[in-house]
Amino acid sequence: MPASPDSYPHFGQPGKPIPNIPTPESDDPEDFVEIEEEEETDDFEEEEEPEPMIPDAQMHMDRTRMEALFQRLSSERVPVRVHDVIIKGNTKTKNSLIQSEVEDLLKKATTFQQLLRAAGHANARLQRLDIFESVNITLDTGPPELPGTANVIVEVSESTNPLTGDIGLFSKPKARSWSLEGSLKLKNLFGYGDLWDTSVAYGWGQASEVSAGFSVPKFKAFPTPLTARISLLSQDWLKFSSYKERAFGTSLGLVSSGNHNLSYDLSWRTLTDPSQMSSHTVRRQLGHGLLSALKYTFKIDRRDSPLRPTRGHAFVSTTQIGGLLPDFRSLRFIRQEFDLRYAVPLGFYRAALNVGISSGVVFPWGSGFLNTPSQLPERFFMGGNSSPVCTLGGPTSVLGFKARGLGPAETRRNAEENLNDESSDSSGMDFIGGDLAVTAFADFSFDLPLRMFREAGIHAHAFACTGSLTKLTENAHREFSFQKFRESFRSSAGFGIIVPTKLFRMEVNYCYILKQQEHDRGKTGVQFSFSSPL
Repeated sequence: MPASPDSYPHFGQPGKPIPNIPTPESDDPEDFVEIEEEEETDDFEEEEEPEPMIPDAQMHMDRTRMEALFQRLSSERVPVRVHDVIIKGNTKTKNSLIQSEVEDLLKKATTFQQLLRAAGHANARLQRLDIFESVNITLDTGPPELPGTANVIVEVSESTNPLTGDIGLFSKPKARSWSLEGSLKLKNLFGYGDLWDTSVAYGWGQASEVSAGFSVPKFKAFPTPLTARISLLSQDWLKFSSYKERAFGTSLGLVSSGNHNLSYDLSWRTLTDPSQMSSHTVRRQLGHGLLSALKYTFKIDRRDSPLRPTRGHAFVSTTQIGGLLPDFRSLRFIRQEFDLRYAVPLGFYRAALNVGISSGVVFPWGSGFLNTPSQLPERFFMGGNSSPVCTLGGPTSVLGFKARGLGPAETRRNAEENLNDESSDSSGMDFIGGDLAVTAFADFSFDLPLRMFREAGIHAHAFACTGSLTKLTENAHREFSFQKFRESFRSSAGFGIIVPTKLFRMEVNYCYILKQQEHDRGKTGVQFSFSSPL
C-alpha cells in the first residue's frame, strides 16, 4: 500500500526521523554515494516547490479557470441536485411563503444550467411580491458526504416602511373615463405577503369610487393567490344616457395562475333618473338589480411594453356569466369579449406599427331570452378619449368621439322642451349602447428628432380608428345583416404628441372625423387624453 505524503520525512519537522548524515572522516564510499543521492533528491524536491506568484499572474490564472468553468457549464450538462434551501434575512415574512415561491422551481432542476435558470425565476417571483427591498440567491456546495448536490441560500432584505401611498391619473375602462385616484397600501402586515389597501377615485362629472381590499399571494394549502375587495361605485350618465348608477358589492379572486384568472362578483345595483327625462329603453330598466357573476379571463401579452409597444403580440378573452343566484332580481346575461394586438418594429427612430381588433357580444339568458332586452350597464358603449394602444380588454375607444358618443340612440321625453334649456344636452338623445361591438385601429409611433424629447420619452404618433355598435336583443337579430353592419362603422384619423410623466400619461391629439351618423357626437379638433403612467 503506498505511503501517504505525510509519511515522507521532512527536515525540521518535530517528531519526524532525521536521516543519518555521514561525517567527512568517513572513508566508506557508499556513504558518500548515499549523501550525493540524498542531495540530488533534496534538489529535486526544492525544484518541485512552486514559487510565489505575483498578484497580476494570480488574477490571470483565476480568470482563466473561471472561463474554463463557464465554458464547461455552457457546453456540458453538469448534473446537480438541490439538497437544501436556506432562507436568511426574513424577520417578519414567514419561511413558508418564501419556500412556496422558490422550492418548486429549484428542486425540479437536475443540471447546473437548469439550476441557474431556476434561481433567476425564483428571484423574479420574490421581487414580484413587492415586500422585499432586495433579494439575493447564492449557490453553494452540498454536504461532503453527498457529492453532486448543492445548497441554495436565499437572502432577503425586508422593506423598512410597509406603508406606502400613491396618487395619479388613471384610466377607467369600465367607466370609459379617467379619474384622479389616491391609495394607501400596507404591505406584509401578518408576514404572508399580504397587501391591504384602500383607494378613493374621483372622475370629473362621471364616476367616483371608494374601495378597500386585501390580497395574499399564497396561503398555506391554497395554490393560488387570494384576493377580496369591497367597493362603492357611483357613476353619473345623465348627460349621455339619462341615468345614474350606484353599485355596492364585493369581488373575490378565485383562481389566478399564469394566463388564467377567475373571479366572482356580487353587488347590489341601483339605476335612477333624477332628471325624469329618460327614454323608454332607459326608463324600463330603472330600479334595483342583483349582480352575481363569474368572470374568466385568459390573457397572453408578449409585447415589450404595455404603453408603447414596439414588438410582440397580445390576446385577451373575457367571459362573464351573470345570474347565478336564484333571485328574480338577479341579472341574467352572458358577455364575451376578444382583443387581439400586434406590434411590428420598423427599424428607425424607434418607429413601430401597432394594429388591433376588438369585438364583444352580450346576450340575456333564461326563459324567453330572445324577447328580453340586455342589461343596460352590461352593454357596449364607445367613444371617449382613452388610448386604443394602452386599453387592452375589449371594444371601448374610438378617438374623436365623446364618451358614449356613437351607436344606437333614442329620443328622450320632453326633448323638444329641453332644447330651449342651454344647460342641457342639445341632442335630446339617450345613447343606449349595443349588444354587438367591433373596433379596430392602426397606430404609427416614432421618436422625435430632438434629443431632449427622446430622453424624456416624448414621441409622436399617427392613428386611424373605426368601430360599430348594433342591437341584437328583442328580436333585432332577425333584421341583422353584414352589409348593414359594415355600413354602420364610424371612423376617425389624426396625429398627436404623447407626453409620459410620473403621475400620468398625456396625449394631445388632433382628430379628424372621417365618418359618423346623424346622432353621433364626433367632432374634428384637438382632444386631450390622460391615462395611468404604469
